[in-house]
Amino acid sequence: MQLSHVFRVSKYDPADRGAHGHYTGTEDTTSDHGEVEEACLQAVQAFAVEAGVDRLAVREPEIASFAHCGVEAPSEDFGLGALLPGGLADFHDGAEVPLDTGVELVRLMLRDGGARCRLEAEGAFAVHVGRDQYLYIGSRRPHRAALARTRELGLHPERLDASPYDFEPDEDGVLRPGGDDFWAGLHRAVTGGRSVLLEEIYVQNASRRHRLTSDTVDMVRAALAPRARLAVWPDLSSDSAAVLAALPAEGLIEGVWQEKDGRIHSAIADEEGFPELVARISGADAAALLPMYVDERVPLLSAVVPDSDGVVRARRQAERSLGDSPQEKSARGGARRAVGD
Repeated sequence: MQLSHVFRVSKYDPADRGAHGHYTGTEDTTSDHGEVEEACLQAVQAFAVEAGVDRLAVREPEIASFAHCGVEAPSEDFGLGALLPGGLADFHDGAEVPLDTGVELVRLMLRDGGARCRLEAEGAFAVHVGRDQYLYIGSRRPHRAALARTRELGLHPERLDASPYDFEPDEDGVLRPGGDDFWAGLHRAVTGGRSVLLEEIYVQNASRRHRLTSDTVDMVRAALAPRARLAVWPDLSSDSAAVLAALPAEGLIEGVWQEKDGRIHSAIADEEGFPELVARISGADAAALLPMYVDERVPLLSAVVPDSDGVVRARRQAERSLGDSPQEKSARGGARRAVGD
C-alpha cells in the first residue's frame, strides 16, 4: 500500500536548495552523531507514536557489499549484535522489532554503518534512510503534531510525492515460491545421486552455501532464513586443478570452496585478487567458480522462501533460472554488468 503522505526530513533549509534541488547552504553535510542525529530519531519516534505504531517490520534488508575487497571475510556484525538477539541472523525480511529498536536501526543507517533496510507498519507508517543519507518518512495521515514537533527540533520536513528510494522490483527477477514442489524436485535430484549446491541469499549482499545430498536436504530446508532467495548451482568439484584451469585472465569471478572441516566459503575477486583466491582453492576439498556478470549468472533453479502459509511476501526476487523464458539482452541493459550494479 502506497502511503499518501511522504516527507524528506533533514537539517537543510529548503530555501538553500538550487534549481535542481541540490543543497547550496553552509551546513556541514556530514552527520554530527549528536544533536542533529538525536533530533532525527525523535522525529521518527513522533511520527510513529502519532500513527499508533509500537512495532516495525524490517523490509528489504541489506548489508554493504564487499565485492571488491578481496577474499578475506568481512565483519559480520555491522552494529546489529547490540540491537537484535541474533545479530545479523535476525536481520531478515519480515522480522518485527519494537519501536525503540527500530529507532536505533535508523541511527545505524544515519551513520552509514553498512546495514540498511526499510522499517514499516503496513498501511500506516514507514521510514528509511536514502543513499543520500536523508530521512524519508511516510504515513497515511498528515500527522500535524509530528510535523510541528519535527520543526521544533530544528529539522525541515519537506513534502514529496514519493521517496526517490521506494522499492522497485527487478524486471528480470521471479517470485517463484520455494515451497513443497520446489523441494520435491530437489529431493528427486539428490536421491538420484545428483548432489547440488544451494545458495541461500538471506539478506541482500550476503549468502550461505549448502551442499545438498539425500542426507542433508531436509535439515537445510528447516534452517533457512525467512524469505531468503534461493539459487541452485551444480555441485562443487573435488578436482581443484580443473576448477582453477577455468579461471579467466581478467574480470570478476566468485570462488566457492569447501574447507577440510566442511565449512563452505566464498569470495568475489578480480584479477588482482586471483593469486590469493588460487591459494585458497588449491588447498580446499572441493570448489567451483561462479560468474559475476548478469547475462552469465544463471542458476539451475531459483525460488524465494514463502511464509508459513505458502505466500511469498518478500519483495526482492530470485534470479531467473535455466527453466525460465530467456530475456532480451536489451532488457538487462545491453552492456556486460556485474551482479549488484
